Amino acid sequence: MVVAIVKYNAGNIYSVDYALKRLGITPVVTADPELLRQADKVIFPGVGEAFTTMRYLRRHRLDEVIASLKQPVLGICLGMQLMCRFSEEGNTGCLGIFDTDVKRFVPEQHEHKVPHMGWNTLTDVKSPLFPADIENKFVYFVHSYYVPVNEHTAATTGYILPFSAALHKDNFYATQFHPEKSGAAGEAILKNFLTI
Repeated sequence: MVVAIVKYNAGNIYSVDYALKRLGITPVVTADPELLRQADKVIFPGVGEAFTTMRYLRRHRLDEVIASLKQPVLGICLGMQLMCRFSEEGNTGCLGIFDTDVKRFVPEQHEHKVPHMGWNTLTDVKSPLFPADIENKFVYFVHSYYVPVNEHTAATTGYILPFSAALHKDNFYATQFHPEKSGAAGEAILKNFLTI
């Protein structure tokens, strides 16, 4: 099985690479459209800023490539946000795979810190991406922007308000949390993605 990781100007590629190698998969890290189209699975990771990253993706025509992929695709963190329609981060038009917008967390109480950083549980889980026993398991988040609960929400987490911890539409899957940094639960989710 060929697993491709989209290579672009946002970080976190190597922790995803390492997590896959622990599962016995040596991924191809590439920005080559043909290699991305030919892969059995594609992972679109991300740590970075929406406006700069979308500008880079458009310049390299990767926006069109990612949106046109037919095999299972997994977006992670910024990758998930960029798969949405629009982000308040830099007022950025995104890929539009998920017909929803990305919003900035607004603290409502003193103890609400932004970015949201740390371990939270998954609830209302519904997607082939997830193992059956993942409900209420802890996964690792670090983000200042969130996707509201919407028709594509595949799991929910609460921080300041309920938000989408994961999205799913057709062959596109996405997590706001970092499965590659989420211990045994995250490893189980990545393993599940590889079997879709």
